Amino acid sequence: MNINNKLKVTGKLVFRMLVVSILLISVGCSVDENQTVINFKNLVKADEFSVDGAPDNSMWGYDIGTGDDTPSGSGWGNNELQYYTDRLDNVKVEDGMLHIIARKEGYMGAGYTSGRIITRGKFEKAYGRFEAKIQLPWGQGLWPAFWMLGANCDESPWPACGEIDIMENRGQEPTLINGSVHGPGYSAGEAITKSYEIMGDRFDTGFHVFGIEWGPKYINYYVDDVLYNQITPDKINGEWVFDHPFYIILNVAVGGNYVGAPNAETIFPQTMLVDYVRIYE
Repeated sequence: MNINNKLKVTGKLVFRMLVVSILLISVGCSVDENQTVINFKNLVKADEFSVDGAPDNSMWGYDIGTGDDTPSGSGWGNNELQYYTDRLDNVKVEDGMLHIIARKEGYMGAGYTSGRIITRGKFEKAYGRFEAKIQLPWGQGLWPAFWMLGANCDESPWPACGEIDIMENRGQEPTLINGSVHGPGYSAGEAITKSYEIMGDRFDTGFHVFGIEWGPKYINYYVDDVLYNQITPDKINGEWVFDHPFYIILNVAVGGNYVGAPNAETIFPQTMLVDYVRIYE
């Protein structure tokens, strides 16, 4: 998509936000309770991925390595198999898209490489609408995700800092994604989560918009503006840790507890394409 078209899309999206109602009653939605929908109309940060090369370093940094130097010592805590790099082979902007590319190759002792970019220390925010337009990769053992971690994770290590998974997918399930939160008492396999299944389509064959609208004491989850989940303090067994700034993460993991290892039918390389990331307040 060229820059002019993206600007037109931005204008349309801002106009749509202007006419969103303050309170939406859950008629025709898959959520049972009243839905709080804030009129997030002010675009405060965006990356349209318009300049080829490495991602904009004023917004994005990298997580590098296998995660074996984390406290768990098991691949970012999930027994993942990839080594994250900052090479253009794994993370690049090209033709108006961010490409995060998982490859099967020996590198620094790992059998796979991929990319994980973060806004930590560059853009951190509490509350708003966070959305990205993404086409997912596909295959057993792939784990693409668009998510957020509490910016206070040095002082309050995970899960006390909080984690908001806007979208994560098991590559072997191309019609399903999950939206989740993790916190003290409800992390890893005990996360508060809900799946969304797309009907008559797949997430790896075209672009879809994954987003949250997040305010004090609630997080609403959307796919293509369909509201499918609302998480509030009364739904968790533990402390609500989502009232402080978070930073954004985009990555494609390979293997791990959530998805299992790739198999002989998993084709590499696999690419997650991101058309844009936009944040409103």
